[in-house]
Amino acid sequence: MTTARTAYREADVRGASPVRLVVLLCEQVIEDLRQAARALEQNDIERRTNQINHAILVIGHLQSGLDFANGGKVAQDLDHFYSVLRQNLVQVQFSPSVAGLTQQITDLLAVREAWIEVERAQKLLATTAAGTVPSSAGGSEPDAVRVDWKG
Repeated sequence: MTTARTAYREADVRGASPVRLVVLLCEQVIEDLRQAARALEQNDIERRTNQINHAILVIGHLQSGLDFANGGKVAQDLDHFYSVLRQNLVQVQFSPSVAGLTQQITDLLAVREAWIEVERAQKLLATTAAGTVPSSAGGSEPDAVRVDWKG
């Protein structure tokens, strides 16, 4: 099953837009933290540590790709969010807490949803620019997600 999952992930990454790659990286961090929470519940210190360390590494990739020249306040807010997230995960390494991990996952889910909205908007703009209207634009698409995270 891992081979099929890896092949699917590699296919998803190939040719993905920068926004899609951010969504995928957010999903990876979320999965890492879910695995870390499971390891914490099972008292598997090594696995917990490895999963949190991997999440911190991926967050570093997300943070290093921020475009401050063009991103303005959004890039600054994301930079702050990623810095706080990394600090919180380092704290969880020293004071393990499922609640602490769960809070970080919740915050990441909100950020991921915002990026998914950006991805939808880009697709809509691309199809509108091409002169076509996507079938989901007829009202079956959910309303825009509002993210209330305050950095």
